[in-house]
Amino acid sequence: MPTVLITGANRGIGFEFVKTFAADGWRVHACARNAEKSKKLRALDGNVICHKLDVTNGLKVASLARELAEQPIDLLINNAGVYGPRTGFGETDYEEWLNVLQVNTLAPLRMVERFVGLLEQGEGKTVVNISSVMGSIGNNSSGGSYIYRSSKAALNMVTKTLSNDLGERGFTVVSFHPGWVQTDMGGEGADIAPVEAVAGMRKVIAGLSTADNGKFYNYDGTALPW
Repeated sequence: MPTVLITGANRGIGFEFVKTFAADGWRVHACARNAEKSKKLRALDGNVICHKLDVTNGLKVASLARELAEQPIDLLINNAGVYGPRTGFGETDYEEWLNVLQVNTLAPLRMVERFVGLLEQGEGKTVVNISSVMGSIGNNSSGGSYIYRSSKAALNMVTKTLSNDLGERGFTVVSFHPGWVQTDMGGEGADIAPVEAVAGMRKVIAGLSTADNGKFYNYDGTALPW
């Protein structure tokens, strides 16, 4: 049975990933700060194991990795993320910037560093980082959103660097822009529903090979500029 570990699993894109992987017969480790309280997660059929996890807490991440030490993982999806203050030039909240970086940039690398041994035991050896086109330097033509943009640009650099460091070990590490999705972060006026975003990303994930290592994709499989 293939196994996936998903962060930010209790709502939005993360929950849709959990639901569809479980429906397809995967063992799913669903991680979220309040996973044990999520009625939606507990109501899912299939082999879903919920874990209470704050991805910014290094001790908790290390503890979960030790707990799962005998369970190979094929796919890690670093989905947990926050937007932070929606401010423009001259309004930057520097303390909040640090908090956003902790979740969006530092935590995905921490997850890979702690779970790399379990991923190496799995057959998939795949890491998916949920980024954003707003982190694309080449695609930035509107300005603003310094905090969120910089955190996702930094995550893209983490993805690219991991692809270099882990490529020789047979890993495939990629970033995804999930689209502008109707979630708590994206809002009701966003372009697509989580079901469409996840269906697109899962189709791309299913076709990934080591030749795709270090790439940045739109949810529909279109390559994006860094």
